[in-house]
Amino acid sequence: MKPTYRQLAFTFLKIGAFTFGGGYAMISLIENELVVKNRWLDSDTFYDYLSIAQMSPGILAVNIAILMGNLFFGKKGAVLCVIATCLPAFVAILSIAIFFVQFRDNTIVDKIFKGIRPIVVALIAIPIFSLCKKASINIATAIIPIAIVVFVVFLKISPVYIILISIIIAIVKAKYRHNSSKRD
Repeated sequence: MKPTYRQLAFTFLKIGAFTFGGGYAMISLIENELVVKNRWLDSDTFYDYLSIAQMSPGILAVNIAILMGNLFFGKKGAVLCVIATCLPAFVAILSIAIFFVQFRDNTIVDKIFKGIRPIVVALIAIPIFSLCKKASINIATAIIPIAIVVFVVFLKISPVYIILISIIIAIVKAKYRHNSSKRD
């Protein structure tokens, strides 16, 4: 079933308004809205588009909004979803910029922000576990993300180099498979 413009705009407005912690925290909410609740996509299609959004430069939430809007309504849908996703954050940041100066030293406001931090961590952790399940990570394949963490955190290798090396390995592997299938 395809959503209407209004349904899609309201869904992404809700996603933008009620997700704290950035793009990765939005993943579980977006999946719930598009796959579980509204059944506009199946799980495999959602994760295919999520993979594309993650590989694309830019903000994850905006990339997902662009892809989903484009999927359902082309360029107009992409623009609609981006505006709907970004509008709540824009209004919130504008409000904070206008009013926060007056309250920045308020202990209640400080406690609210400190209370939100663990929630943000949980909201980011949920899609990570979900992605691990969907990616069928097992002991053998767990070596890859662990190695990447070691390379980035401990050896201080730029993620850009890791991505470039991964692309080269994927191309070589695909070429090898293609040549192997020609011989058979």
